[in-house]
Amino acid sequence: MAMHIAASSSPSSPLHPAAIAPVACAASAAMKLDLFMLTFNCAKVAVDVGVFATHLHTALIDQATQLPELVVLSLQEVAPLPNAFVGGALLDPYLVRFEEAVNLAALNARTILANASSAPESAADTDTLHSSDRPYSLVKAHNVGMTAIMLFVRAPAVLGPVSVAEVGFGAADMGNKGAVGLRTMFSRAGCPEEATELTFVAAHLAAMEWNVAKRNANWYSVMRALTFQDPDTVVRQLGHRHAEAESESGAGSSAEADDDGENISLLATRHREARALLDARLHDLSVFKPSSHLFFGGDLNYRIATSSPPPNAVFPSSDPASPHHYDKFLPLDQLTQERHAGRCLHGMSEAPIGFAPTYKYKALPRVAPPDAVEMEVPSTYARHRYPSWTDRILFLDTPPWLKQNKTQASTELDMEVHRYTSLPLMRCSDHQPVYLRISVPLIAPARLAPPQRAVHENALAAQNDGPADADADVPAEWRKDPRAQLPVGIDPEAWQRRRTGRWREWVVGWGSAVWSTRQGALVLASALAVAAVTYYAVHAMWAEEAVVVSSVAE
Repeated sequence: MAMHIAASSSPSSPLHPAAIAPVACAASAAMKLDLFMLTFNCAKVAVDVGVFATHLHTALIDQATQLPELVVLSLQEVAPLPNAFVGGALLDPYLVRFEEAVNLAALNARTILANASSAPESAADTDTLHSSDRPYSLVKAHNVGMTAIMLFVRAPAVLGPVSVAEVGFGAADMGNKGAVGLRTMFSRAGCPEEATELTFVAAHLAAMEWNVAKRNANWYSVMRALTFQDPDTVVRQLGHRHAEAESESGAGSSAEADDDGENISLLATRHREARALLDARLHDLSVFKPSSHLFFGGDLNYRIATSSPPPNAVFPSSDPASPHHYDKFLPLDQLTQERHAGRCLHGMSEAPIGFAPTYKYKALPRVAPPDAVEMEVPSTYARHRYPSWTDRILFLDTPPWLKQNKTQASTELDMEVHRYTSLPLMRCSDHQPVYLRISVPLIAPARLAPPQRAVHENALAAQNDGPADADADVPAEWRKDPRAQLPVGIDPEAWQRRRTGRWREWVVGWGSAVWSTRQGALVLASALAVAAVTYYAVHAMWAEEAVVVSSVAE
């Protein structure tokens, strides 16, 4: 699927849409980022490196001539709760297995792609991971409780610093359910003006068929609280500046009554300008930063029914000839219904679904030889859950202010989806992984942001007599885009809530780890040993002092 999108705009162009002129790098016709994003619910089990690498290898070479430049993994239930909540050394073994699998898959894929293109095979193109020339470097791995995100890149120099954001919306704001985001700048040598900002979010929303409203509420928590900077700091800083400006205005104002109206008008103007500036800064730290692409993937848990299936319920079939083929059930998908109704995933797009429901599977006894990789796990759908497309990846399409120029036939601004499908079931999980292979247009942040935003900020900087009318002559379609206007306000206390939730995770995690993990048992045993040694040492010291006192008394 290719999403045909037209020309771009200059950030300094006038507000009127018809006046926006295209701006392009000389090399922009080839300036697209090859991105591979995968989401997988791991069911709290360490992934089998060989099995996962085998399936991932198949995905990497599917309709491809080269390895993707970026690989992003969205992982839910990546580890048992104690390991995930404590993190660090308890979580690392689970993440390392994915790093091994990604590079093993890429090494084998690179060999096949090189042979297919008749290119000479490099010394690193082997099936071993002992080579120092791994195809991918792990740039960043971060987690919120049991939800993790991992960012891999072929050439680390193309990425700038990576910032993180997190929100927990599980019990007591902990991360048994939550979302975690990464944001960075991608820039190839030779065309720095086309450096592109990228935001990736991994999420795990509320489960159960009937929890549609709670899933939507989780999404609202993402919009309000998943911020890449502490919003309270921004509010305080801009509030302090505004207070200083009002103080200076009051100190320099005339005492004459004729000036009162002018002073009030000036203060009102400055207040509006300060509010607009605050809104813009909060917008910048949200998931919907106007200058950034956004990709959102995870176990979003939307189902095809609001209740559990009765005993004789009809389930989707993978047989195209069946009257119950799975495509007949797609209109029942809650995510599509809620998104079109404007209650979740505001402004986001999804490629057409051409794969069977990815949850909930029940693995059947193994038929493959014990020493062979189980390429296909015999399975059936679990009868107590309606099969559903719970695992999804969505993205923000190129914005409408870059599409409006219909005279340009070039596809340089198209979001080109090459594959959006599922991987085979693996025995370690009741979910199938889902992946998206997409070519992302490299659009400079200033071009991607709404043009009226730049005009408005320029007006504020110039301290005009009145605030710029940011909505004048702006099409309604533009205002619906969340990069132009946030659907909800940002929670100023988001980071404080997350700090509290993280502390609770640490307490619960260690409390559970002590009784359920080897590391926790070692910590408990060490603590008991230290306590015992301390007790006997103190007891011996007291006994010795008692003997001395007794001797002195005699």
